Amino acid sequence: RAFHHAFSTNDCSRNVYIKKNGFTLHRNPIAQSTDGARTKIGFSEGRHAWEVWWEGPLGTYVALLGSDDQSWGWNLVDNNLLHNGEVNGSFPQCNNAPKYQIGERIRVILDMEDKTLAFERGYEFLGVAFRGLPKVCLYPAVSAVYGNTEVTLVYLGKPLDG
Repeated sequence: RAFHHAFSTNDCSRNVYIKKNGFTLHRNPIAQSTDGARTKIGFSEGRHAWEVWWEGPLGTYVALLGSDDQSWGWNLVDNNLLHNGEVNGSFPQCNNAPKYQIGERIRVILDMEDKTLAFERGYEFLGVAFRGLPKVCLYPAVSAVYGNTEVTLVYLGKPLDG
């Protein structure tokens, strides 16, 4: 089931390729660009979770996710939430928010019934990052800046509430 929800080789930037496992994006070393990929399947209903982790440095060139009115992004370098090309506050909302460490796993939770996007790190719920998502088909996506960075995204199914 997870492979059915893996990255789409047809919906990725030219500077990345999807490894044979289907779950890992590899960014080629190209200067001054941000590149990404989205999954094969989008969602307009239900509750869904993914696990994401980076192998390689994080960096910021130009924000790709959150750069328009059809995407929402969490910039892990500066902990900013982005939508429609604007910063919508910091995340998580706590004093001295910890920075993402390479190899840490982040869970993405899309709830199309409540129209929210939330995140967890490890087993810690970080909160709802975005509310009021539109009732359209949304596709999970990731982006990377540094060459030879790899990002893995695995569909987990319905999130476990607990």
